[in-house]
Amino acid sequence: MPREPSAKELAEDYSSNGTISGGNTYTDPLIDRAICARDIPLLSQLQTNTIRVYAVDPTANHDQCMQMLADAGIYVIADLGEPKNSINRDSPQWNAEIYDRYTAVVDTFSKYTNTLGFFAGNEVTNAVNNTFASAFVKAAVRDVKAYIVEKKYRPIGVGYATNDDDQRSELADYFDCGDASAAIDFWGYNIYSWCGNSSYRASHYEERTEEFSTYNVPAFFAEYGCITETREFTEVGALFGSDMSKVWSGGIIYMYYQEANDYGLVTIGSDDKATKLPDFTVLSSQIAKVDPTGVAMASYSPTNKPQACPTQNTVWAANDTLPPSPNNAVCSCMVQSLNCTASSNIDDDAIETNFNYLCDPNNGDFCSGILANGTTGVYGAYSMCNAQERISWAFNAFFMDQTTNNQKNTDPCNFKGAAKKQTPKSSGSCRAVVSQAGDSGTGVITSAPSPTATTGSGSGSGSGSGSSASATGAANILAIPGFSYAVPLPWVTVFTNNLEDEYPKLDLSSMY
Repeated sequence: MPREPSAKELAEDYSSNGTISGGNTYTDPLIDRAICARDIPLLSQLQTNTIRVYAVDPTANHDQCMQMLADAGIYVIADLGEPKNSINRDSPQWNAEIYDRYTAVVDTFSKYTNTLGFFAGNEVTNAVNNTFASAFVKAAVRDVKAYIVEKKYRPIGVGYATNDDDQRSELADYFDCGDASAAIDFWGYNIYSWCGNSSYRASHYEERTEEFSTYNVPAFFAEYGCITETREFTEVGALFGSDMSKVWSGGIIYMYYQEANDYGLVTIGSDDKATKLPDFTVLSSQIAKVDPTGVAMASYSPTNKPQACPTQNTVWAANDTLPPSPNNAVCSCMVQSLNCTASSNIDDDAIETNFNYLCDPNNGDFCSGILANGTTGVYGAYSMCNAQERISWAFNAFFMDQTTNNQKNTDPCNFKGAAKKQTPKSSGSCRAVVSQAGDSGTGVITSAPSPTATTGSGSGSGSGSGSSASATGAANILAIPGFSYAVPLPWVTVFTNNLEDEYPKLDLSSMY
């Protein structure tokens, strides 16, 4: 079975670095009206009806760009993470910090009628040795879906984008199986197997289509557009043809802006003007040839059932038991109950250094309550707390051990100023939380207080007038009950690690 990270490795992940490559910074292209005014007409030339945004700033104002997109009939699928704050495949965590980031994006974009859905992860599991990370992403899907319901937002789907690797079947099954409350609402597939002027069979599109013919939620290509040969984009005809359109809800061409990886459709000059690249013209010509048809809403009567969960074996490690839901109130109760906590001015370096020492099993058992293991399905009751809260637990565990077993240590709550003593408190609902978690922190908390602190950031500081974008060029997706609303067939391009992926404007006939 693939190796799970050690306790030390898990504890070191106090600030997950995300799945977007290229550093820890990003630019949100949906906050600059000038950029949107420049790019949207070009997207419309490609008959775009949906774009994918890989990272957005939930504190910024998106009203103008979202309305401009809506007026052009363009929907948005937003990834919830950002480079410094998302689930890391090598040492995954599902904690309050990531939860707050994800729900802040939901808060900001839920008000726009042309927000089509959210991706809770992108290629987090991408090899046999990190399949356990999928347990943490599925927990994110579960909790974001629950948050949308709790906040009484309109139904908005939460999905996952996967790469095309040997675990493709296990991944698709895992995220679709089990309790519907934790299952994805749609499935994105990043696939680059059609290169040059390939074919339906040679590209393995035929195999993938057969595999997904029994899938019970919408599936589409979240990225495609191989560049190992001249880009002919002949796969567009196959994807929107009769063989595939019965199974797939289209696909997203990667990508819109030209970068060092050479996937772009347009290049941005020093004068901020966009110039079409040859691939733009080729793609446009292929899109013009297709005329896909889908299922009318009145005729939509799905019969496919959820998949069975994959068995744990040498190629699949993720446990069906998921990490606990982040709850800031629980974490606050825990910290209040401690005798030794992190100093208020502790920095990231001190947190990392002390995690490395305290969570090394060779030095003792001080971290059971804060570690999470996606393979065994064993999660500390406080594993979902933020880094400062988790290191406080470890400090206290060490302090209590030394106070009892090592009288020679006269200052076991110091750690070079990183820790401080306090008078513990435990009253009301907090008493039950601490009791259920137990002294080791490995118990199951069943009477958690309301997570009043984990409400995201609302619509952000840039909420403007608070108006919602209303799509005049695209069908309204608000009036459909449950999660069977019509969605556009994803199609066309991808912006950079900011606003990526697009789709052309089609009849909204495929559906959730």
